Amino acid sequence: MELANSRTQSGKETQEDEVQVVEFIIGEDKFAVNLFDVREIVEASKITPLPHAPSHVRGIIDLRGEITTIVDLRQLLRIKASKDTSTADLRFIVMDDTVSSQKTGIVVDEVTSVLTVPVTDIDQTTKGGTNEGGHILGVIKKEVGERGESRKELVIWIDVRELISNMG
Repeated sequence: MELANSRTQSGKETQEDEVQVVEFIIGEDKFAVNLFDVREIVEASKITPLPHAPSHVRGIIDLRGEITTIVDLRQLLRIKASKDTSTADLRFIVMDDTVSSQKTGIVVDEVTSVLTVPVTDIDQTTKGGTNEGGHILGVIKKEVGERGESRKELVIWIDVRELISNMG
Protein backbone atom coordinates (compact mmCIF):
# COMPACT_ATOMS: atom_id res chain seq x y z
CA MET A 1 0.00 0.00 0.00
CA GLU A 2 2.76 2.47 0.89
CA LEU A 3 4.62 1.62 -2.31
CA ALA A 4 1.58 2.56 -4.40
CA ASN A 5 1.24 5.88 -2.59
CA SER A 6 4.90 6.73 -3.04
CA ARG A 7 4.65 5.93 -6.75
CA THR A 8 1.66 8.21 -7.12
CA GLN A 9 3.43 11.03 -5.31
CA SER A 10 6.63 10.63 -7.29
CA GLY A 11 4.57 10.48 -10.49
CA LYS A 12 3.06 13.84 -9.64
CA GLU A 13 6.48 15.28 -8.91
CA THR A 14 7.76 13.99 -12.25
CA GLN A 15 4.94 15.68 -14.14
CA GLU A 16 5.56 19.00 -12.40
CA ASP A 17 9.27 18.72 -13.18
CA GLU A 18 8.69 18.42 -16.94
CA VAL A 19 7.44 20.73 -19.65
CA GLN A 20 5.92 19.81 -22.97
CA VAL A 21 6.92 21.87 -25.98
CA VAL A 22 6.49 21.90 -29.74
CA GLU A 23 9.92 22.05 -31.40
CA PHE A 24 10.32 23.77 -34.76
CA ILE A 25 12.97 25.15 -37.07
CA ILE A 26 13.38 28.67 -38.41
CA GLY A 27 16.39 29.08 -40.66
CA GLU A 28 19.27 27.15 -39.09
CA ASP A 29 18.00 27.33 -35.52
CA LYS A 30 15.67 25.26 -33.36
CA PHE A 31 13.00 26.83 -31.22
CA ALA A 32 10.17 25.63 -29.00
CA VAL A 33 6.88 26.94 -27.63
CA ASN A 34 4.70 25.51 -24.88
CA LEU A 35 2.52 22.70 -26.19
CA PHE A 36 -0.53 24.11 -24.43
CA ASP A 37 -0.15 27.42 -26.32
CA VAL A 38 -0.62 25.55 -29.62
CA ARG A 39 -4.02 24.78 -31.12
CA GLU A 40 -2.88 23.07 -34.30
CA ILE A 41 -0.23 22.84 -36.99
CA VAL A 42 -1.31 23.38 -40.59
CA GLU A 43 0.29 23.30 -44.01
CA ALA A 44 0.93 26.72 -45.47
CA SER A 45 -1.84 28.15 -47.59
CA LYS A 46 -2.15 31.35 -49.58
CA ILE A 47 -1.49 34.37 -47.39
CA THR A 48 -3.41 37.53 -48.22
CA PRO A 49 -1.17 40.52 -47.46
CA LEU A 50 -2.57 43.31 -45.29
CA PRO A 51 -1.85 46.85 -46.51
CA HIS A 52 0.20 48.98 -44.09
CA ALA A 53 0.75 46.05 -41.72
CA PRO A 54 3.99 45.85 -39.71
CA SER A 55 6.78 43.88 -41.40
CA HIS A 56 6.34 40.93 -39.01
CA VAL A 57 2.71 40.42 -40.07
CA ARG A 58 2.76 38.29 -43.24
CA GLY A 59 -0.98 38.72 -43.75
CA ILE A 60 -4.14 36.72 -43.12
CA ILE A 61 -5.48 33.32 -44.10
CA ASP A 62 -8.94 31.77 -44.06
CA LEU A 63 -8.60 28.75 -41.77
CA ARG A 64 -11.86 26.81 -41.97
CA GLY A 65 -13.91 29.99 -42.05
CA GLU A 66 -11.90 31.85 -39.41
CA ILE A 67 -9.64 34.77 -40.34
CA THR A 68 -6.23 34.06 -38.84
CA THR A 69 -3.39 36.60 -38.70
CA ILE A 70 -0.06 35.09 -39.73
CA VAL A 71 3.00 36.40 -37.90
CA ASP A 72 6.52 35.88 -39.23
CA LEU A 73 8.73 34.89 -36.28
CA ARG A 74 11.77 35.28 -38.51
CA GLN A 75 11.04 39.03 -38.64
CA LEU A 76 10.08 39.32 -34.96
CA LEU A 77 13.22 37.51 -33.80
CA ARG A 78 15.44 39.17 -36.43
CA ILE A 79 16.62 35.88 -37.95
CA LYS A 80 18.28 36.10 -41.34
CA ALA A 81 16.63 34.07 -44.09
CA SER A 82 18.78 31.07 -44.95
CA LYS A 83 16.77 29.95 -47.95
CA ASP A 84 13.80 30.83 -50.11
CA THR A 85 11.02 32.14 -47.88
CA SER A 86 8.13 31.32 -50.21
CA THR A 87 5.18 29.59 -48.59
CA ALA A 88 5.75 26.34 -50.49
CA ASP A 89 7.40 24.39 -47.66
CA LEU A 90 6.33 26.45 -44.66
CA ARG A 91 4.05 25.43 -41.81
CA PHE A 92 1.81 27.53 -39.60
CA ILE A 93 1.57 26.88 -35.89
CA VAL A 94 -1.87 28.19 -34.96
CA MET A 95 -1.86 29.47 -31.41
CA ASP A 96 -4.50 28.63 -28.82
CA ASP A 97 -7.28 31.19 -28.32
CA THR A 98 -5.86 32.04 -24.87
CA VAL A 99 -2.58 33.33 -26.35
CA SER A 100 -3.97 36.34 -28.20
CA SER A 101 -7.19 38.32 -28.54
CA GLN A 102 -7.30 37.43 -32.24
CA LYS A 103 -6.68 34.17 -34.11
CA THR A 104 -2.93 34.06 -34.66
CA GLY A 105 -0.57 31.69 -36.43
CA ILE A 106 3.20 31.79 -36.66
CA VAL A 107 5.22 30.88 -39.73
CA VAL A 108 7.92 28.24 -39.24
CA ASP A 109 10.10 26.36 -41.71
CA GLU A 110 9.44 22.95 -40.20
CA VAL A 111 7.82 21.44 -37.11
CA THR A 112 10.10 18.68 -35.87
CA SER A 113 8.52 17.15 -32.76
CA VAL A 114 6.66 17.42 -29.50
CA LEU A 115 9.08 17.05 -26.60
CA THR A 116 8.63 16.32 -22.93
CA VAL A 117 11.63 17.96 -21.33
CA PRO A 118 12.81 17.58 -17.72
CA VAL A 119 13.19 21.00 -16.09
CA THR A 120 16.77 20.00 -15.24
CA ASP A 121 17.55 20.03 -19.00
CA ILE A 122 16.53 23.68 -19.32
CA ASP A 123 19.08 26.43 -18.74
CA GLN A 124 17.08 29.37 -17.44
CA THR A 125 20.07 31.61 -16.78
CA THR A 126 19.67 32.85 -20.35
CA LYS A 127 16.10 33.82 -19.60
CA GLY A 128 15.54 37.31 -20.96
CA GLY A 129 14.42 39.84 -18.38
CA THR A 130 14.86 42.95 -20.47
CA ASN A 131 12.72 44.26 -23.30
CA GLU A 132 15.18 42.93 -25.85
CA GLY A 133 15.19 39.32 -24.67
CA GLY A 134 12.09 39.07 -22.49
CA HIS A 135 10.52 36.48 -24.76
CA ILE A 136 13.08 33.74 -24.01
CA LEU A 137 12.06 31.31 -21.26
CA GLY A 138 15.29 29.33 -21.42
CA VAL A 139 17.46 27.06 -23.52
CA ILE A 140 16.58 23.37 -23.70
CA LYS A 141 19.57 21.05 -23.81
CA LYS A 142 18.31 18.16 -25.92
CA GLU A 143 20.37 15.00 -26.18
CA VAL A 144 20.59 13.57 -29.70
CA GLY A 145 22.43 10.65 -31.22
CA GLU A 146 23.21 7.13 -30.09
CA ARG A 147 24.53 6.22 -26.66
CA GLY A 148 28.24 6.86 -26.54
CA GLU A 149 28.00 9.28 -29.47
CA SER A 150 25.35 11.54 -28.01
CA ARG A 151 25.64 15.29 -28.09
CA LYS A 152 23.52 18.17 -26.86
CA GLU A 153 21.47 20.30 -29.21
CA LEU A 154 20.28 23.67 -28.01
CA VAL A 155 16.63 24.60 -28.51
CA ILE A 156 15.55 28.15 -27.66
CA TRP A 157 12.31 28.05 -25.65
CA ILE A 158 10.21 31.08 -26.56
CA ASP A 159 7.47 32.73 -24.52
CA VAL A 160 5.12 33.10 -27.48
CA ARG A 161 2.44 34.75 -25.32
CA GLU A 162 4.86 37.54 -24.37
CA LEU A 163 6.13 37.88 -27.93
CA ILE A 164 2.67 38.15 -29.49
CA SER A 165 1.27 40.46 -26.81
CA ASN A 166 4.20 42.87 -27.27
CA MET A 167 4.32 42.90 -31.06
CA GLY A 168 1.66 45.66 -31.35
